[in-house]
Amino acid sequence: MRDFRRESLTEALEDRSVVQATAMRATIHMLSAADYPLMAEATRATRAAWWHRTMRARLEGIDMDEVAIATRAILADRPRPGAEIQAALEELGFPRIAWASVGQWLDMVRVPPSGTWRRRKADLYWLADQWLAGADRAPTPSGASTPSGASMPSAATTAEAGTELLVRRYLGGFGPAPLPDIANWAGLPAKLIAPTIDGLDLRRFRDERGRELLDLPDAPLPEAGTPAPIRFLPTWDATLLVHARRTGIVPEHRRPVIFNSKTPHSVPTFLMDGVVAGTWRYEKGRVSVSPFEQLPAAAAREVDAEAERLAAFHVD
Repeated sequence: MRDFRRESLTEALEDRSVVQATAMRATIHMLSAADYPLMAEATRATRAAWWHRTMRARLEGIDMDEVAIATRAILADRPRPGAEIQAALEELGFPRIAWASVGQWLDMVRVPPSGTWRRRKADLYWLADQWLAGADRAPTPSGASTPSGASMPSAATTAEAGTELLVRRYLGGFGPAPLPDIANWAGLPAKLIAPTIDGLDLRRFRDERGRELLDLPDAPLPEAGTPAPIRFLPTWDATLLVHARRTGIVPEHRRPVIFNSKTPHSVPTFLMDGVVAGTWRYEKGRVSVSPFEQLPAAAAREVDAEAERLAAFHVD
């Protein structure tokens, strides 16, 4: 990531090698175009079931399959803003909550410049299969059938392959890790993931409490004394969320500063030796840091150097 530029992500969204869409845990993610169809397939049923349970009272009497069909028809010819889709659904007799919910039943992407560094508001939507069909493919005329092909696979075997991909992607970023952490991140029941894990060739370890930890067979494993570099994490970073009750990363007495009723999504933080050591803020071309405690001189220099690199990234 050392040479990664902000504009690189926008370019990847524009050339469709990366998509922004609802996926794991019914939240918005940016995923590679190759990964997205499998991950969407693996999580769709669980996402829809969870959403329906959560919104049971508000979804009473609404056939979400009908809403998905109607939304697909509305988006058949071109991308549309969310407000326009919502208005069209309301004209068909569906309440506002139908539009807020349909993303768990229908695969849609947020089309650039929506949701990029240039235009933060992610409110322009299109059908995922239309978008992934390719940059040089003309939109399907209204009423035509949607394209078929490898870009948007389906069937039970696809869900199984998607679950395997989720496991591999999680361990690639966070392994060694226990099964419950993988399930929590993927938004899937642990019992659903367990058979997939049993069928994979994984390295297995035990932590200090005897829990089994899983990792990819070829993943690097640093020596125990390897120093962890200074790292700046954004709001809602998965490292903190996945380890929501893991005091090894977020000391329990610091948790109320990071997660509370005003900031349930967390705040920007920085890590020192792998532990949250303070917060940061980007203002007027600078990254200012607020350590929880006075930092040793050497660590303070490292934090300042990383802050300068992050500030340069912001103005790229």
